[in-house]
Amino acid sequence: MKLSILDQSPISSNQTAQEALKDSLKLAQVGEAIGYTRYWVTEHHDLPGLASSVPEVILSYIGVNTSTIRIGSGAVLLPHYKPFKVAEIYNTLATLFPNRIDVGIGRAPGGSAEATNALSDNYLQNVYKMPSLVKDLLHFLDDDFPADHEYSKISASPIPLVAPVPWLLGTSKKSALLAAENGMAYTFGQFMSDNDGPSIIQEYLEAFTPRKQGQTAQVMITVSVICAETTEKANELLLSSLIWELQKAKGEGHKGIPSIEEAQQYEWDDREKVTLDNMKKNIIIGNPQEVKEKLIDLQATYKADEIMLSTITYSAEARRNSYRLIANELLIND
Repeated sequence: MKLSILDQSPISSNQTAQEALKDSLKLAQVGEAIGYTRYWVTEHHDLPGLASSVPEVILSYIGVNTSTIRIGSGAVLLPHYKPFKVAEIYNTLATLFPNRIDVGIGRAPGGSAEATNALSDNYLQNVYKMPSLVKDLLHFLDDDFPADHEYSKISASPIPLVAPVPWLLGTSKKSALLAAENGMAYTFGQFMSDNDGPSIIQEYLEAFTPRKQGQTAQVMITVSVICAETTEKANELLLSSLIWELQKAKGEGHKGIPSIEEAQQYEWDDREKVTLDNMKKNIIIGNPQEVKEKLIDLQATYKADEIMLSTITYSAEARRNSYRLIANELLIND
């Protein structure tokens, strides 16, 4: 099984943003050492407790301090940007770090309405234009605009020897079909979706049309996971991130992810208890054997070529340990 890492660069309540970004590097280095296929960083704007507002800068930092693991965005929020600029950025990264760069594309705003307005004057209009934005980006990455197109005379330089690999991220039939018709690899966000993922993936597989000769469909699913030596410990670690989500929903949580002790002291009401229970349904929690079995089942259910894991804990070492324990079961022992 191929496993990869999705990192949101979370900031714990005892950390600075700089320390959180240094922990992101440590996670990427650990992932590289134990066999993870790729490390992606998210794009979020003005969200308390996350340091990942500019993934391309973080990727430069990660790339120069690693050597083999693939690195990329998860995702570039394309409606905020011009495809030409995105292609220039990721072509530059692909020039610096040959045959290692992925450019994951998404359409979400990545933050509040105010942050969205600060980033872009035409976000909603560009969401509707997403299909054409994707096509333009692919032409820039492939450097193959038709001769009669206005952009045929320009290139998103520097042109790397190996182009970045484009992925489309989504949680809907619409995103799956957009990926399929453009010959793109597809990542389904299982951790943030209540939709019928397996049927969406099946539609992607059936509709896939290669953009280049020899291309085949690629499916990756992203899941939330917390693994520890015991199930009890995993649930204890999980509580911090769950309480943090409750705090953010109430406009709190600006101090970052609470410690386990702080989380245990949180007094939730009946409505929040229901919310907590619902959140846990979409998270894989357990000891290494339990997590292994659930991931194998998910891979079969989704027909996934790869699974990307997202793990948020108060302790950066507990987060790295979660990835290590899973790797021991599925990458090292198998």
